[in-house]
Amino acid sequence: MKKSYSLVLTLAAALTGWLFYSVNAQEGFSPYVDTQGDISLPDDFRGAMAHLGSWYVPEGGASGFHDVYTEKGSVESYRENGTFPDGATIVKELRAAHSGDYTTGNGVNFASEDLKQWFVMIKDTENRFPNNPIWGDGWGWALFMPDDLTANVANNYREDCLSCHVPARATDWIYTEAYPTLAR
Repeated sequence: MKKSYSLVLTLAAALTGWLFYSVNAQEGFSPYVDTQGDISLPDDFRGAMAHLGSWYVPEGGASGFHDVYTEKGSVESYRENGTFPDGATIVKELRAAHSGDYTTGNGVNFASEDLKQWFVMIKDTENRFPNNPIWGDGWGWALFMPDDLTANVANNYREDCLSCHVPARATDWIYTEAYPTLAR
């Protein structure tokens, strides 16, 4: 009896997840956005998404390694069309850097386990959330800190996010030059 009950629960959970994914896929949008436009940090993005590339920032508040990820389907779409598709998720993870002397050289920088923050952007070609201040200019914008992975600390994308992306306006607000994975 316990085995059949467990099987039913497992099947129900799988079906619920499949239905959630199917509804979002049919809508052509993101499972990381709720009906109000609140954005969540994707679970296991390091294993489930493609690594686009990395940045190294040597000094300042954003210093360290910036590793950037997106869905594999978003990479394929970008390679075909030169743009990210509606619902594409961009996750940038910032890690502190350390350096050491190795056989490859002295003062070699490497990413540590110390996580600093995560930026998440969700492509929105339809302006789905016009009254939500974290949405605009074709994207949803979010910032998550290590002390609470469930809270987007960005309140208004124009004030909290956009200024850093102005130089990348011509490439849809994304600095694509550091992402060799997008090359055709």
